[in-house]
Amino acid sequence: MSHLFETLTIKDVTLRNRIGVSPMCMYSYQDGFSNSWQVIHLGARAAGGAGLIIAEATAIDPIGRITPYDVGIWSDEHIEPLSRVTRAIKENGAVAGIQIAHAGRKAGSRRPWDSGKPRQSDELPSWQGVGPSPIAFNDDYAVPHELSVDEIRQTQDSFRAAAGRALSAGFEWLEIHAAHGYLLHSFYSPISNQRTDEYGGSFENRVRFLLETVRAVHQVWPERLPLTVRISGTDWVDGGWSVGDSVQLARHLKAEGVDLIDCSSGGGVAQAKVPAGPGYQVPISEAVRHGADILTATVGLITAPEQADEIIRNGRADLVLLGREMLRDPYWALHAAQSLKQPASVPSQYLRAF
Repeated sequence: MSHLFETLTIKDVTLRNRIGVSPMCMYSYQDGFSNSWQVIHLGARAAGGAGLIIAEATAIDPIGRITPYDVGIWSDEHIEPLSRVTRAIKENGAVAGIQIAHAGRKAGSRRPWDSGKPRQSDELPSWQGVGPSPIAFNDDYAVPHELSVDEIRQTQDSFRAAAGRALSAGFEWLEIHAAHGYLLHSFYSPISNQRTDEYGGSFENRVRFLLETVRAVHQVWPERLPLTVRISGTDWVDGGWSVGDSVQLARHLKAEGVDLIDCSSGGGVAQAKVPAGPGYQVPISEAVRHGADILTATVGLITAPEQADEIIRNGRADLVLLGREMLRDPYWALHAAQSLKQPASVPSQYLRAF
């Protein structure tokens, strides 16, 4: 029986435990360039004992940013600053992961502390969001530009180029962001995709963009390193994407060589009523893990060590990712080891405190 502090090996990468830092946007960058904030923020959580650190949603294109302050990976100039992040993570015993992303029709918002609402059209910098269909996320957002097939191909090229840059920067774990109403999720959800060509309509057509993107990324991402995908396991509305759909998608992704499904949910429908509560997304991970016979990660209001350990011990996920709890306590993994009476790699500099 696996437990929270058992190692996890995927291909040539071994995590020292089943605890990961979920990718969380910091909105703290200029022109997409990583900086000392990201080094300190993620390096501290590596020193704090987590096995995997996933850098936040990293834009593959300037118009793929959620806000003008997102970190990016759309040019070769972004590689060197990101390499400082990977060094800080690796030197502190964790595996360096990155989530590559395109915000799609939800691009162009203010930062959460600046209201979080979409920017007004007269504000600069400004750009139009893109999506599968000209359907706005809600009344506060502008109608997105509908991507042509040629533009879909160009976007997939951008994902491939971003994956190559991530490798050059020293990342050893790659996650494709296909959740939370962003571009790839907006294509597979029937709520946001009303196309009538080969990228719309049937389930097979709606997942085509994601599957082709995975194939494009595989052209540059080495077989020896984990390739993962974050999905929204359900739209939480009738007629939307469902957990059953996610199981079917996970089977397709496994056939394409994806190693793990990071199971989140929601974000694609503004009026969705999400039943948030402790571990509320764990059943999605459990369903995908058993229904598709693939490794999964789970996330969402997981705070207690005993809660996280139960998830692993009962085979509900293979990896637990923490978000807000890691913001509150960068040393959560070390504290969890104490609570669960498990050994942990405490930095020598901190031994006096543990």
